[in-house]
Amino acid sequence: MLDQIIAIVKEAGGIVLSAHDIAARTHEKSSAADLVTEYDLAVESFLKERLPPLLPGSIFYGEEERENAGPNTGWAFIVDPIDGTTNFVRGLRQSAVSVGLAKDGVVEYGVVLDPYKGELFSARRGGGAFLNGAPIHVSSRPLAQGVFGMGTAIYQRQYLEPTMRLTQQLFERSCDFRRMGAAALDLCNVACGRTELFFEYSLCPWDYAAGSLLVTEAGGVVSTLDGAPLSLDRRCSCWASNQVNRDILGELDI
Repeated sequence: MLDQIIAIVKEAGGIVLSAHDIAARTHEKSSAADLVTEYDLAVESFLKERLPPLLPGSIFYGEEERENAGPNTGWAFIVDPIDGTTNFVRGLRQSAVSVGLAKDGVVEYGVVLDPYKGELFSARRGGGAFLNGAPIHVSSRPLAQGVFGMGTAIYQRQYLEPTMRLTQQLFERSCDFRRMGAAALDLCNVACGRTELFFEYSLCPWDYAAGSLLVTEAGGVVSTLDGAPLSLDRRCSCWASNQVNRDILGELDI
């Protein structure tokens, strides 16, 4: 199953790399910060055509198109066709195709492709996490020697103040931080030890379904900022870290 998902995601990555005149093929959804391109729609259409036949009876739960049934019953493909759409539109080359496959609300397979770097992250529950076929693991660095990633919940600006407050607290404990604009890749950075932790106050399931499995299979921990399991049927906050920093969350003013 994992190999089949990987092959399909690689094909989808080709659609991303073929993109041109992106700005002319971009439309606003709810606001100027909430964009969709014709390539988002093309990638999602391709994935919707190719993924569900791998598991007859499964549902497709994508950013742009979702079936009425939620992803907590049976098998469900949870898909972000282009995570980091604003980066994609502006040519920042920091975007990803993300596919998680869950059964009864638990992610069993995760694949995240950065087509620009040619980096394919993959994981199967109980089988470890990999980058281009090589095993990966979270870092063992404490935050005092590390770097953290964060996101700014651009669709829910009410989280700006707590986001900045938490960023300041973590920055005071760390070497530096990054705001990349693609949560799936932020989680992959934790999984492969490039950063020590990541947080965001509000994300959707397609942002973290695959990446959260990559972190846990790479030896890290993932939860909401309240310490609860991530939800697959609604927005929630996200916290991911290596083992060394797992207890920091309880010491912060969230």
